[in-house]
Amino acid sequence: MATPANSTNFSGDVWAELRLADASDVPHIHALIHQMAEFELLTDLFAATHELLTSTLFPSPARPPFTSFTALILDLSPSPLPAFASASNIASHRLDLSASPLADPEAAAFVSPRGGGRVTAGFVICFPNYSTFLSKPGLYVEDIFVRAPWRRRGLGRMMLSAVAGKAAELGMGRVEWCVLDWNKNAIDFYEGMGAEVLPQWRICRLTGTALDKYKGNHEEGSKTAE
Repeated sequence: MATPANSTNFSGDVWAELRLADASDVPHIHALIHQMAEFELLTDLFAATHELLTSTLFPSPARPPFTSFTALILDLSPSPLPAFASASNIASHRLDLSASPLADPEAAAFVSPRGGGRVTAGFVICFPNYSTFLSKPGLYVEDIFVRAPWRRRGLGRMMLSAVAGKAAELGMGRVEWCVLDWNKNAIDFYEGMGAEVLPQWRICRLTGTALDKYKGNHEEGSKTAE
């Protein structure tokens, strides 16, 4: 199969960096979330906007990482990363593509705002939760996603390992996330990392109009209590 004319080819060594995102990454985060919705056949639920992502993920003043909603960006660089890690760096990894060069047809659309020939390939969003049984905080991974050309290269493991490592460093009790029951590849991958998939639990969710009908309920309850 011929390589598309607008593809960028990657070969040899490529350096991956998982870093803290900032507001300049919002366009890519938005596009990646939409790709994830397409993959999960859930585009009917997609309502994210640049404005909402900016205001909710990057409020002013900024909150310390991992104490609230935290977005991490996966960038790929054709050049070695600096010997010293930047303050935003969470994890780094070298990919050897010598035996299997990679064509990224979306590279031009995902040029990283950090420059230097970097391309954004994925993201993670997590936030703190709490375990009453452990009496410890934890991290919940809302989304983890790698663009199609970069899958099966160890990058998902790198990203999830970095989040788990950060949780352990912070003395947290656990890291949790959800997986669609039909996504066998993801289930096998998570189990291979040592995660336990809990089939006896089901997600309960109030959203949209079902949530809106509870507006003011706390006020009614207060009046009743009086």
